[in-house]
Amino acid sequence: MSSEISTPDSRPSFYSSFRNWLSLIGLAIMLGSLFSFLLLFLLDSMGRSSNPYVGVLTYLIAPMFLMGGLGLALLGGFLRHRKFIKTHGSVPLKIDLSRRTDRRIMLIFVPSAIFFLLVSAVGVYHSYHYTESVQFCGQACHEVMQPEMATHQHSSHARIACSECHIGPGATWYVRSKLSGAYQVYAVMANKFPRPIPTPVKNLRPAQETCEQCHWPRKFIGNLDRTYDYYQGDETNTPFSVRLILKVGGADSSRGLVGGIHWHVNPGRSIDYIASDESRQTIPWVRVTDAQGNVTEYRTPKFTNEASASTIRKMDCMDCHNRPAHKYESPAKAVNMAMSVGSIDTSLGYVKTNAVYALTQTYATQEEGVKKIASFLTERYPGKRIEGTIAAIQGIFTNNFFPEMKASWKSYPDNIGHKDWPGCFRCHDGNHKTADKKLAIKASDCNTCHTIISQGSGAQLDQLTTGGQEFKHPGGEFDSSCIDCHGGGQ
Repeated sequence: MSSEISTPDSRPSFYSSFRNWLSLIGLAIMLGSLFSFLLLFLLDSMGRSSNPYVGVLTYLIAPMFLMGGLGLALLGGFLRHRKFIKTHGSVPLKIDLSRRTDRRIMLIFVPSAIFFLLVSAVGVYHSYHYTESVQFCGQACHEVMQPEMATHQHSSHARIACSECHIGPGATWYVRSKLSGAYQVYAVMANKFPRPIPTPVKNLRPAQETCEQCHWPRKFIGNLDRTYDYYQGDETNTPFSVRLILKVGGADSSRGLVGGIHWHVNPGRSIDYIASDESRQTIPWVRVTDAQGNVTEYRTPKFTNEASASTIRKMDCMDCHNRPAHKYESPAKAVNMAMSVGSIDTSLGYVKTNAVYALTQTYATQEEGVKKIASFLTERYPGKRIEGTIAAIQGIFTNNFFPEMKASWKSYPDNIGHKDWPGCFRCHDGNHKTADKKLAIKASDCNTCHTIISQGSGAQLDQLTTGGQEFKHPGGEFDSSCIDCHGGGQ
């Protein structure tokens, strides 16, 4: 019989508590995960480009296995020790540094513990920052976030990390985002995520706490000179351009006149509204409170409910700039741009019409779309050198159309402007009136928010009219709003 169980005063050694299969398995997992972490860390640090999957393995998976192995080792030691106590009674832990064995254990334990804590600290630090990175948000779940990643990389916010807008500064919103993300991870693993991914308008942080960290709305901006190039759908792809002055305006009287488009975010004024749909495209009720505290309510004829029974939202930047970093270009807009910069050959007959047609067909996958676009255009222009044109149209497709996720410009309303989506006309339609019908939100004409100084093509664009011109629609005038005819395809 061994001395360990024959002598009542004997106690298990430090090592003997871990001499069980559960602890040995845990220790093996710890050693394997520690080795993997160090190797992956070196690969991630020395690599020429960041790989999101290496990052996930290094800063998330490896530390999880390390902690899991430690838990198994401690659990095995605890169960072994408890069994010994049941057999021999309570055994106090004695550390006597005068004994050579205890000193040896201490010399091994202290450096190991410090090293383990350092490795854990590094892992936690990198995990924290990695989960905020663009690579983690956009590439770790490749199929799910591919549309958002692609559109982000082609936006004006491409160098802004996802977390700076979706989370912002402070620990509170970081924790909230990770709790929300926990369900999203489950939805991805269980293949229960919606297609397309809905815009998180309900739980976005207020723009004052994110956008305004860089964009100061009180700064006077004034007017912006912009030229928009269009091509008609005829055989010669007749060009038509509009040069206009955008009345962006400002919101701070100390820096200039308060007015223009940014009148809506004047700090001395408050605009509240009610939206009857989740995407906030239908707004039946608006309330304006001026600097003197005077309140004016506007509503559409069909809205007869009490405002207090609905969710009232205060208007901010995101109500107009609702696609600042994930903008899906409509086919017509993207083709017009490609034609204006020479990527699409404008000498090809009906190329505008054919390009838009090819982009708006139904495809099961991106791969299928790329192939069929090439086949369609090759058939339309036999014997012509159209490789560059095909590549440009395929590029528009892969950057803006994601059939697997059912994501395109049709899925995400863009409230800037009023051509492809109602945008400004959600309120400025002339139908929002006060109860006595004496006041109405002005129905915007072409010179309310911008002044056309030239339009047409060639020499016509050199004839500047500083006082503004009346918009001349190509092909004649139409008594309807832009969205009624255009809707992205014209």
